[in-house]
Amino acid sequence: MRSFMRRLFLALCLALALPLGHAQMRIDVSGVGATQYPIAIASFATDGRVPQDIASVVRGDLARSGAFRVIDPQATLSDTSSINFPDLRARGVDSVLAGSVARLADGRYDIRFRLSDAVRQSTIGGESLVVSEADLRFGAHRIADWVYERITGEKGIFSTRIAFVSKQGNRFKLNVADWDGENVVSPLTSPEPIISPSWSSDGTRLAYVSFELKKPVVYVHTLATGQRKAVANFKGSNSAPAWSPDGRTLAVALTQDGLSQIYLIGSDGSGSPRRLTSSAGIDTEPVFAPDGKSIYFTSDRGGSPQIYRIAVGGGDATRITFGSSYNVSPRISPDGKMLAYLTRREGRFLVAVRDLASGGETLLSESGREESPSFAPNGRWVMYATQSGGRDSLVAVSIDGRVRQRLTSNAGDVREPTWGPFAK
Repeated sequence: MRSFMRRLFLALCLALALPLGHAQMRIDVSGVGATQYPIAIASFATDGRVPQDIASVVRGDLARSGAFRVIDPQATLSDTSSINFPDLRARGVDSVLAGSVARLADGRYDIRFRLSDAVRQSTIGGESLVVSEADLRFGAHRIADWVYERITGEKGIFSTRIAFVSKQGNRFKLNVADWDGENVVSPLTSPEPIISPSWSSDGTRLAYVSFELKKPVVYVHTLATGQRKAVANFKGSNSAPAWSPDGRTLAVALTQDGLSQIYLIGSDGSGSPRRLTSSAGIDTEPVFAPDGKSIYFTSDRGGSPQIYRIAVGGGDATRITFGSSYNVSPRISPDGKMLAYLTRREGRFLVAVRDLASGGETLLSESGREESPSFAPNGRWVMYATQSGGRDSLVAVSIDGRVRQRLTSNAGDVREPTWGPFAK
């Protein structure tokens, strides 16, 4: 978000230039976590007919998390191999991952893996996955999730997806990719701008705003079928869709009655909009709390843009942010305890996270040209768009600010990220 008014009045997005190539994405990582778990990940045994290096993907996932110090034992170990624990312990290894991949008669692949404790010289656990060739990389992400959760006690986000918006030439694209920018697909391409993508809680649908009707209209897009439906096409601007946790309702910003205000509509487009806010200012950028009982939103009702909270049933709104004359774009962590938002400090637009109980704030970004923060589904990361050196890119940063990942395209710029839910 470069300015509050640009985000509030979506028609200004027609002037945005968002060059992007739908091609290779590159990920650069800096920093390490406060705690790093040393793990050896051996090459998985195969029959020579596996087109994806499973162990390499797992190594990359765990290393990029910042929580692991990944050691390559320079060996191939299957899930049934004997392990030389004393040798690995001498290299500082605490745990060992080994596995095998075999091609089945029906063309699918059987992936088996085992995680061992090198200190106790015992098996921690293991599982097997059967996946199609197209899902080999996804299978590797699922293994990384399993290892991450077993060792850290928190759910991994390696098999999750992100959505983002791009532009190549005169064509705008809505894109979906793995968390690390791989496997990019474009569910929608349009000659008109696409903005504000938002995931449903089950990960099957995206809501977004398209200008294909020469005005901002909210659509819901079912990813599996490609079916899409205009669910908010009222007089004036229809913008900023946000899903309720149960997927039945969208909170949107509409100008059908004058200034932008928050309304609730059926996610299938049924029924009439129910107005939630009634202020003399501009209310926009709604987002549901995880329990579905309240909505956070941006408003300039107090003279400057700030973040407020209101009950879904209506009533008075409570101001949440202070400390700056400009706080916008609220996003709530999955546990409801943290608020991510954009704040202006000395003319720079930065991503901040606030502990809603204590009010403590941490600034996460650096360049000062940030927008569109989005929490990972485990609440441990925030992704946002930024501009640096004349290039637009996506950055994911751990909520303690210690680890940072930058995603760029080799053909241009990327904008408006939104992090999807855990894979089912």
